[in-house]
Amino acid sequence: MNKWFKHIGLVIALLFSAVCLANGGDELATQVQQSDAQIWAQLKDGAQGYTTSQSEFHAQPINTYDLRVLALRSDWLAPALMAALFGMIIIFVLFIKVNGISKLHHGFSGKLVHRWSKFDVSIHWLGAIPCLLLILTGLTLLAGRFFFQPWLSAGIWEAIVYGAKQIHDVMAIPFMIGWALMTTLWAKNQLPKMYDVKWFLVVGGYINFGPFKGKHPDAGFANAGEKMWFWAFALFGLVISASGMLLLFPNLFEPSRTLSLIALVLHSVSAIVICAFSIVHIFMATVMSEGGMECMVSGYCDENWATQHHNLWYDEIKANGTLKYKE
Repeated sequence: MNKWFKHIGLVIALLFSAVCLANGGDELATQVQQSDAQIWAQLKDGAQGYTTSQSEFHAQPINTYDLRVLALRSDWLAPALMAALFGMIIIFVLFIKVNGISKLHHGFSGKLVHRWSKFDVSIHWLGAIPCLLLILTGLTLLAGRFFFQPWLSAGIWEAIVYGAKQIHDVMAIPFMIGWALMTTLWAKNQLPKMYDVKWFLVVGGYINFGPFKGKHPDAGFANAGEKMWFWAFALFGLVISASGMLLLFPNLFEPSRTLSLIALVLHSVSAIVICAFSIVHIFMATVMSEGGMECMVSGYCDENWATQHHNLWYDEIKANGTLKYKE
């Protein structure tokens, strides 16, 4: 009998202890919540603590910023980058379907004129190849979760994102080197001229119907469209390079959270502009302008292409004796 009383007493003691612990746990949780609320209020009022961090922002435990910045990037900039890439491709396909390409009126002459040095060709591809990879990987990182992820398994999507991030980080450096060299060395041939206005008025002579048909405006070494692309690339390439460095090496620059978000938005906006211009540039060189791609493959262009699309430059090198044919 005493044995039963001992067991019953033990059970009652355990139940009482559990009740006490439960009540104590509730009180402890309440105290923790109150303590957290007090700390949060103190931090919002500007309270500072001690940290071993040497960062400029180590005394700023809370970083307030406008959450609309995040919505801008995900809800607007991501679709805009998709539109810049695929939208421009669709527009050009339809345009070529209706208009056709710009053919050489007198066909290929068979004589190739020197236009770009081997070094110029090299730095063009040094910037161009990374640029294309950055556009594709950036598109994946910025907008892939909306357009690609729903169709892929979690494992495949994780592998794609990881690979895109690695390629994006690695290709950033050669792109910036190519951008710096092209911007510095090619700017002298990209200065605006009065005859560039007429080039725009007749759409460069690329329209094959109506009053624009057969119009070939004057152009120097670079036509007005190429100049517009160059300065867009120079300006937004600078923004995308500066913001990219900030995002790529946060430990070096130690930006605040707000500055990082601003850099991210500027990076995305610049990427949209460069993406749209790049599609135009690629189509003009490879499809729209017959004989145009040869320039950045061998550095030479057909003589008839030179006289049709860059007549002032051709007349200049012919007059000053620098005209050089490929042997």
